[in-house]
Amino acid sequence: MPVDLRPRERILRDGAGVLTDLELLAVLLRTGTPTASAMELAAALLGHFGGLRGLVDASVEELSSVRGVGPAKAAMLKAALELGRRIAQAGGETRPVIRSPEDAARLVMEEMRHLDREHFRALLLNTKNQVIAREIISIGTLNSSTVHPRELFKNAIRRNAAAVILLHNHPSGDPTPSQEDLEVTRRLLEAGRIIGIEVLDHLIIGDNKYISFKAKGLI
Repeated sequence: MPVDLRPRERILRDGAGVLTDLELLAVLLRTGTPTASAMELAAALLGHFGGLRGLVDASVEELSSVRGVGPAKAAMLKAALELGRRIAQAGGETRPVIRSPEDAARLVMEEMRHLDREHFRALLLNTKNQVIAREIISIGTLNSSTVHPRELFKNAIRRNAAAVILLHNHPSGDPTPSQEDLEVTRRLLEAGRIIGIEVLDHLIIGDNKYISFKAKGLI
């Protein structure tokens, strides 16, 4: 097969969405047999089990029974199909919506209030203020956390976030912002304006209490 038509090369060039079920399965199989290519082996699997639905229902033993598959390829296929199933299930989960600083604080308080190092994190939001991801940006020492705009916004851009809420904890339990906190926030606000991703708020998490920069008029 010409190099530019091979499924793996087409994924690298055009993305996985352009491939057929047969081609995607061939990429997963990686190799064929001495007498059949990966594409031919993929076709044999789809034919034997009646399509992707049949592959999902097939056991490792049943997959292994197809000539050229074997236990290793069968296990890899079942792992890939199980990931697809879990992703489909996750797609139906309700995403938290952030309408106020209280909503954001409630989402992370129990997770962040007892941390013994400063963790700088971010909630990535879509245009409806739904949380599409929770990102750990950096983990610092006892009393500081180094944050660079690049580390925050590369994840936000990759996930197509419309806005972010900054979060970090104070291990002392006192959420009063330091001068460094104010400077970091200002720098990230400026970077967000340039990139086009709004920084909605910055919350400092203490021991069962928090401070919102937006509520305090600092944003």
